[in-house]
Amino acid sequence: MTGGPGAPAAGRPGTAVGPEGQAGASRLALDRAAQDLLFRAARTANTFTAEPVDDAQVAAIHELIRYGPTALNGQPLRVLLLRSAAARDRLLPYLSSGNRAKTAAAPLVAVLAADVDFHERLPELFPHQPQARQWLADRTDRIAQARFNATLQIGYLLIGVRAAGLAAGPMAGFDAAGVQREFFPDGRHEVLLLVNIGRPGPDAWRERLPRLTAEEVIWTR
Repeated sequence: MTGGPGAPAAGRPGTAVGPEGQAGASRLALDRAAQDLLFRAARTANTFTAEPVDDAQVAAIHELIRYGPTALNGQPLRVLLLRSAAARDRLLPYLSSGNRAKTAAAPLVAVLAADVDFHERLPELFPHQPQARQWLADRTDRIAQARFNATLQIGYLLIGVRAAGLAAGPMAGFDAAGVQREFFPDGRHEVLLLVNIGRPGPDAWRERLPRLTAEEVIWTR
């Protein structure tokens, strides 16, 4: 494709010129049902049923998504699961008002954080470069790496939740510093996102919002 950022699409507004829809789906290795499960039919959920999400489901999700790539194979994402009412009560005061009720009612809440000392595991995770740990001796550089790669892993996690037949409700409307003090007082972890996880409940989502087309996003020089 030609053009650049902001270049107008060559077709009708909201319609990509590139291979999308049924024709595009046939060009992918995943079958149509798997494509829909992970992307087209999947939505950010705002309500959930009372059906629990057990530890075995969470472990299965991690077993799948742990193969997603990160720089130096560092894998800095850490996941704190809040199940108990007491833990949930500690979290709710730090949420924006619009996020409290749905978080209180969700069967599982995950606090997603970056381990800023992830480099300590590099001799084990990146063994062919024994000096990799020293590459990240500077804490400022290390925090940037931890945040970036943990964010990549969060994307994998959301897709993994969908692959398990569950719905995710990621939320950025919260006091990250407050949650960090409450649950990670060691100073080793930076909280990035909260995610409610479960089976979608009644009126779980709004109308699908528009997506940019391939022609609007991809260009060639």
